[in-house]
Amino acid sequence: MSKDKQEFLISRNNNNYEVIIGLEVHAQVTSNSKLFSSSSTKFGAEPNTQVSLVDAAFPGMLPVINEFCIKQAIKTGIGLKAKINNKSVFDRKNYFYADLPQGYQISQYKYPIVGEGKIILDMPYGQKEIGIERLHLEQDAGKSIHDIDPDSTMVDLNRSGVALMEIVSKPDLSSPDEVNVYIKKLRSIMRYLGTCDGNMQEGSLRADVNVSVKKKGEEKLGTRCEIKNVNSIKFMQMAIIYEANRQVDLLEDDKIVDQETRLFDTKKNETRSMRSKEDAHDYRYFPDPDLLPLEVSNDLIDTIKKEIPELPDEKKKRFIEKFNLTPYEATILVSDIETSKFFEEVIKDSDIKLATNWITGELFALLNEKNLEISKSPISSKNLSKLINLIKNGTISGKIAKTVFELMIESDKDADAIVNEKGLKQESDPKQLEKLIDNIIKNNQDKVNEYKSGKDKLFGFFVGQVMKVSEGKANPKLVNEILKDKLSK
Repeated sequence: MSKDKQEFLISRNNNNYEVIIGLEVHAQVTSNSKLFSSSSTKFGAEPNTQVSLVDAAFPGMLPVINEFCIKQAIKTGIGLKAKINNKSVFDRKNYFYADLPQGYQISQYKYPIVGEGKIILDMPYGQKEIGIERLHLEQDAGKSIHDIDPDSTMVDLNRSGVALMEIVSKPDLSSPDEVNVYIKKLRSIMRYLGTCDGNMQEGSLRADVNVSVKKKGEEKLGTRCEIKNVNSIKFMQMAIIYEANRQVDLLEDDKIVDQETRLFDTKKNETRSMRSKEDAHDYRYFPDPDLLPLEVSNDLIDTIKKEIPELPDEKKKRFIEKFNLTPYEATILVSDIETSKFFEEVIKDSDIKLATNWITGELFALLNEKNLEISKSPISSKNLSKLINLIKNGTISGKIAKTVFELMIESDKDADAIVNEKGLKQESDPKQLEKLIDNIIKNNQDKVNEYKSGKDKLFGFFVGQVMKVSEGKANPKLVNEILKDKLSK
């Protein structure tokens, strides 16, 4: 398998195969109640405690559409630069499974609420546009639980009827790395909009991954296989690599790739056949007779457009233009809405460049180590701003700041209090520093002579001696200035 900066290719017997990927992302709508009932959507409740008669498909119970979920879908469509359809229809998608009590899923088929849109990916080799085919609303099924009783399968209907947005990409993705960036960008947009929390560990965001391969240069697409319900970006990437290689091996052996639905076994790191791939006619779609066609006025769309916040691409542009950040720095800082908020709170009262370096450096390292979101950071934006100001005004050095940072993690005290309590204030009095430097020069005349004879690297020795004697508290900038002056005489 070879990969350059723009291509993800699988090589066999002098043949190079391209991988074609499309995603069907199922994003749970952020709402307090379900799509067609008033039952709660709160995560983590006891099984079957958030189930209405509608959710359980009791005879005669009629669905009532949740207007808020409709608005959330429209808002997401606008965020994806997509066409909002004035008329859409809810259909019944018919299939049987134990956790689908109605025997059908209320979804949308021919007439979705949102049409074509796009997402721009920032890749190392430049920007790439990924087309969005559609966004439609549908209700989630329940959950089958197989690991409680060895002889029985349990069914929890708490998720039954929860509103989902299925966001279908065009087959424009061509590598696991692009899938990684795409999912993160899509999740970021929805978090900015407040339409989906994107918590994959809670099942709020999962995807069906469509994979096919074809020889490089061929126009005809290969037979695609759909890998169902993959619930982490890492597993999506692993599944794509395995499945693409499996299909290439079949083609190289002159075998046929069957169109089918597959599952990804995370323990064995392999996909396996689940069932033959259904086509739309297999589900016998027809308009739900209990739900009238949905009509959305242009006035409502315009009203929702006015509620759209500044999204990642626009925020990135502003950060670059207003704060003089590099595209890389801006991309990192806008990737998550909480991170961008934290950054803007820090720079209200502190240096932008230092703030950028500390957030993307020490703070991110801390959060990764402790597996925390920035909203749970043990160091607040206010306290980080204070620390940065102490560096900027020369009260402490960057090295001492790292010590203070570590102490801030362990206590609730701010940077000022720690510096005063521990006596960490930087020595910036030129007269005091001159005394230190004079003593060091006096005690190291041999090194002075060597330096003056051309051994310029010895300058670092003198700086190190000053920092050692001052216990790291000497102002490095002043130390360098005074030493250069003294050693030049």
